[in-house]
Amino acid sequence: MKFGIFHEHQLPRPWHDGDEQALYEDALDQIELADELGYDYVWDVEHHFLEEYAHSAAPEVSLAAAAQRTDDIRLGHGIKLLPPQYNHPARVAEQVATLDLVSDGRVEFGTGESASDVELDGFGIDRTEKEAALQPYVEDAFERREERDPLDEPPVVES
Repeated sequence: MKFGIFHEHQLPRPWHDGDEQALYEDALDQIELADELGYDYVWDVEHHFLEEYAHSAAPEVSLAAAAQRTDDIRLGHGIKLLPPQYNHPARVAEQVATLDLVSDGRVEFGTGESASDVELDGFGIDRTEKEAALQPYVEDAFERREERDPLDEPPVVES
């Protein structure tokens, strides 16, 4: 059996100066303790515009911070949004590769599409087209990672 933690970075109102910073500091402290206790993984979500539900628009940044404070715990994107209106697959491949480097190979990668109308509308994504659009971008991101190290050469992107 494996044990882990999953962060949404929820922050209910009312908000005060320093609340978001304290939220992340607490999360990093939890991850550091989980690593010391032998937990297997931490997952960090990506969400946008959801105010109280998730203050987690850049999980690669918080996971990189966690990588510097831990030794063994695996660091997971759960999930990284891949439709290109959120994140272009070439950028995702670069971010995941970089995180894997700074974490000494401890990255777990999960991807998907958003289900929230607030997020979809915020990025101008048509709900009826998002699922069909996701698959080619998932394949593209993985092909980029398998074919070459995205840090070694610039990606060629067809529009």
